[in-house]
Amino acid sequence: MELKELEYIVAVAEEGSISRAAERLYLAQSSLSQYLSRYEAELGVKLFRRTAGGVRTTAAGDLFLRNARQMLLQYHQVRKQLTDLDAPMEGKIHFGISTYRGSYLFPKAMHLFRKEAPTVDVVLHEHDSVVLQRKIAAGELDLALVAYREDQWEQQGKLLMKDEVLLVANREHPVMEYVREGNGGPDRPWVELSEISHMDFLLSSRSAMLGNIAQQMFADLGVEPHYVCGTQTAAMSAALARRGLGIAFTYRSCIEESRDVIYLSIGKRRCYVNLALIYPQEGYRSRAIRAFESAMCRVLATEVF
Repeated sequence: MELKELEYIVAVAEEGSISRAAERLYLAQSSLSQYLSRYEAELGVKLFRRTAGGVRTTAAGDLFLRNARQMLLQYHQVRKQLTDLDAPMEGKIHFGISTYRGSYLFPKAMHLFRKEAPTVDVVLHEHDSVVLQRKIAAGELDLALVAYREDQWEQQGKLLMKDEVLLVANREHPVMEYVREGNGGPDRPWVELSEISHMDFLLSSRSAMLGNIAQQMFADLGVEPHYVCGTQTAAMSAALARRGLGIAFTYRSCIEESRDVIYLSIGKRRCYVNLALIYPQEGYRSRAIRAFESAMCRVLATEVF
């Protein structure tokens, strides 16, 4: 069995359909179907069960798939290491970041990185931190910048900073009546969430990290917040809040300063998430990956948080 054939089986399993896998692999459906039949005959087991809706892996298929993915991962890691030997930086980096945070940080990092590695292709994957963590765990990305609240990534990444969760509002909004001034140093003006929980909030989906944090804060208060709307992205929520249409949650790393806008800490103790670059557990960090990591660190170091 050749390496490309392992990739065929993985594609069929991921797509759940021979026809969709064939499209993804740029193969004729009949050719892929014949390949699959030959593999199964060669192995002496059925890897997939055909259904009306497509294909599903059998128990043998699940076992084969786990090993196939591991073999492909090891092969690609070896290729990266060989490419790195006494050669100029080249190749491709699969980098993940949320669209919201990425719109502020990624262009600056790419500007720095392009000066050092002009021929390296950075493939951007825009997902919420929760999705990015799953993709890193599955080995689908080379690195990702994620926010998280627990310590599960401490051994598998590089903690860059504590990113504060803030509220954003227009300075003409009634929330200004509840604002308290900071205590000097880096402290911003702050509010008690319990005192403003009756106001209109712009909340993003609970499936996203920021939306989940916001909903948990209200749950801890025993309050059901009043939504202006609750299906938009965090970026859209912040944009609407800056125009005075409610109060939104945001991150300090995503601040867009304006004289008409105020960013507020939540309570005296404030709220933070960890912001870190994380990597697959068995991933090889090439020179290009390390250079991109350095560019991202330099961007964060020069931002005023």
